[in-house]
Amino acid sequence: MRTQSTSNLLMIRPVRFGFNEQTASSNAFQSLSIADQTKAIAQAKALEEFDEMVRLLRAKGMNVLVIDDTEEPHTPDSIFPNNWVSFHFNGTVITYPMQAENRRLERREDILRKIEEQFYINRRVDLTAFENEGKFLEGTGSMVLDRKYKIAYACLSPRTHEEVLDAFALQMNYEVVKFNAEDEMGRPIYHTNVLMCIGDLFAVVCLDAIPDPDEKFMVRSSLETSGRQVVEISLEQMKHFAGNMLQVRTTKGEQVLMMSTKAYESLTARQIDSLDDYCQILHTDLSIIEGNGGGSARCMIAEIHLPMKY
Repeated sequence: MRTQSTSNLLMIRPVRFGFNEQTASSNAFQSLSIADQTKAIAQAKALEEFDEMVRLLRAKGMNVLVIDDTEEPHTPDSIFPNNWVSFHFNGTVITYPMQAENRRLERREDILRKIEEQFYINRRVDLTAFENEGKFLEGTGSMVLDRKYKIAYACLSPRTHEEVLDAFALQMNYEVVKFNAEDEMGRPIYHTNVLMCIGDLFAVVCLDAIPDPDEKFMVRSSLETSGRQVVEISLEQMKHFAGNMLQVRTTKGEQVLMMSTKAYESLTARQIDSLDDYCQILHTDLSIIEGNGGGSARCMIAEIHLPMKY
């Protein structure tokens, strides 16, 4: 049965976390000023933030599989595994083409072997050959998946290429909703998951980031047609990672919405009220990870929707 959320989560514990020069040109959410201020302590502080988030998720009843990053090769963004791999209810594992060369080193077969100890993997789809053509699709960063209705929402960017999107859709029998999205400076939004989160019965989305009225209508209409309440966020809230949330489920079936404290504090009382109707909100400080990595809570989790071995 296809469900939007899962209690099985993969997270990668950082070893040499820091500002990634190779990703900065296409990720306006990375902050060079924060990186400069925190260079000496970025790894230590990021590790504290990471461990606290894992502790919170486990305390709430999530099955969090934590795998340590390796010292070599140096992968400063390994804390964001959802960009290189996704796991699906039918036993499929997909590996994705990444724009930054040092991010391609995050793909590790030993991680997949570890997952296979607990879960069934019966099909592998490898899209990484598109890297040879300079075409990329960075997993559930590039796409926000409606797993119930098999729709992939994707804003096109240097990291999200239409041809690879179509290859994903063909392999997984998904419909794709493609659109363009920009920040207030007119720069392309690098990943769809910073402007959109899809839960079972709600969707958080920054429609103000979609300049084309037809595309804006198409996205809203698709979300509403799937039976979800649309909770709109502003461009300013998006900058505070309010779009970078993830609905997860406890092992008892309770719904939780994971986000950073920065994201939570940017929300209005009315938005919090709306989201509270569907999920218990859980938030934690991720400011060092956000400032250096340009990603937040959602980026740190790769959901494992694979069938479990009993």
